[in-house]
Amino acid sequence: MKFENIILKLESLSNPEDIAGMARFGIKAKKAYGVRMPQLTSIARETGKNHQLAEELWRHGYTETRILACLIDDPKKVTLEQMERWALEFDSWDVCDQCCMKLFRKTPFAYQKIDEWSCRDEEFVKRAAFTLIATQAVHDKKADDGKFEEIFPLIIRESGDKRNYVKKSVNWALRQIGKRNLDLNKKAIIVAKEIEQLNSKSAKWIAKDALRELESEKVQERLSNKDKSGN
Repeated sequence: MKFENIILKLESLSNPEDIAGMARFGIKAKKAYGVRMPQLTSIARETGKNHQLAEELWRHGYTETRILACLIDDPKKVTLEQMERWALEFDSWDVCDQCCMKLFRKTPFAYQKIDEWSCRDEEFVKRAAFTLIATQAVHDKKADDGKFEEIFPLIIRESGDKRNYVKKSVNWALRQIGKRNLDLNKKAIIVAKEIEQLNSKSAKWIAKDALRELESEKVQERLSNKDKSGN
């Protein structure tokens, strides 16, 4: 599907009620059509992978065209320069998260960007670092535990960030690491209790919320069963 056809499709699917609904989920999009994710996924499947078209869609600047760009771009063609440029233009959590989950995590630069972006000042750039951690904890099956243990200091260091979208992503990263396996669960719980002692409301919220899930019967049972099965 060509750029012009995609725009016509988005315009035909545009729903003002969905644009209003985005605000209820904390999505403060400057430009949006109000098209839902299943519809975007369908357009992406029809379009196929296309790096050049992805750049064109990104430049268009709408929430939906940027999410589509993340869905159709070829991670093998993504450069460090592109990742930095796109990250600096994140202006909502949904574009940030979709970009990290659907595209950036599949590049060879994911862990490099975690290190770089975790100490950046820009709210959504920093969020991207911790969104990448959370998604890698789920999807990077080949990574050993040490890879994630190295990330714990970043989580501790940034747990005092008061900004909502950073705070929630730091929490998300800690929880996802702690749900990877029993050993990391125990270590994530120790980290959460360390964070809980920090003199910061954000840190205490991150710790309390993470501990609620990581120590829950449901998570403990699932990880124990996973450990017994060897998967």
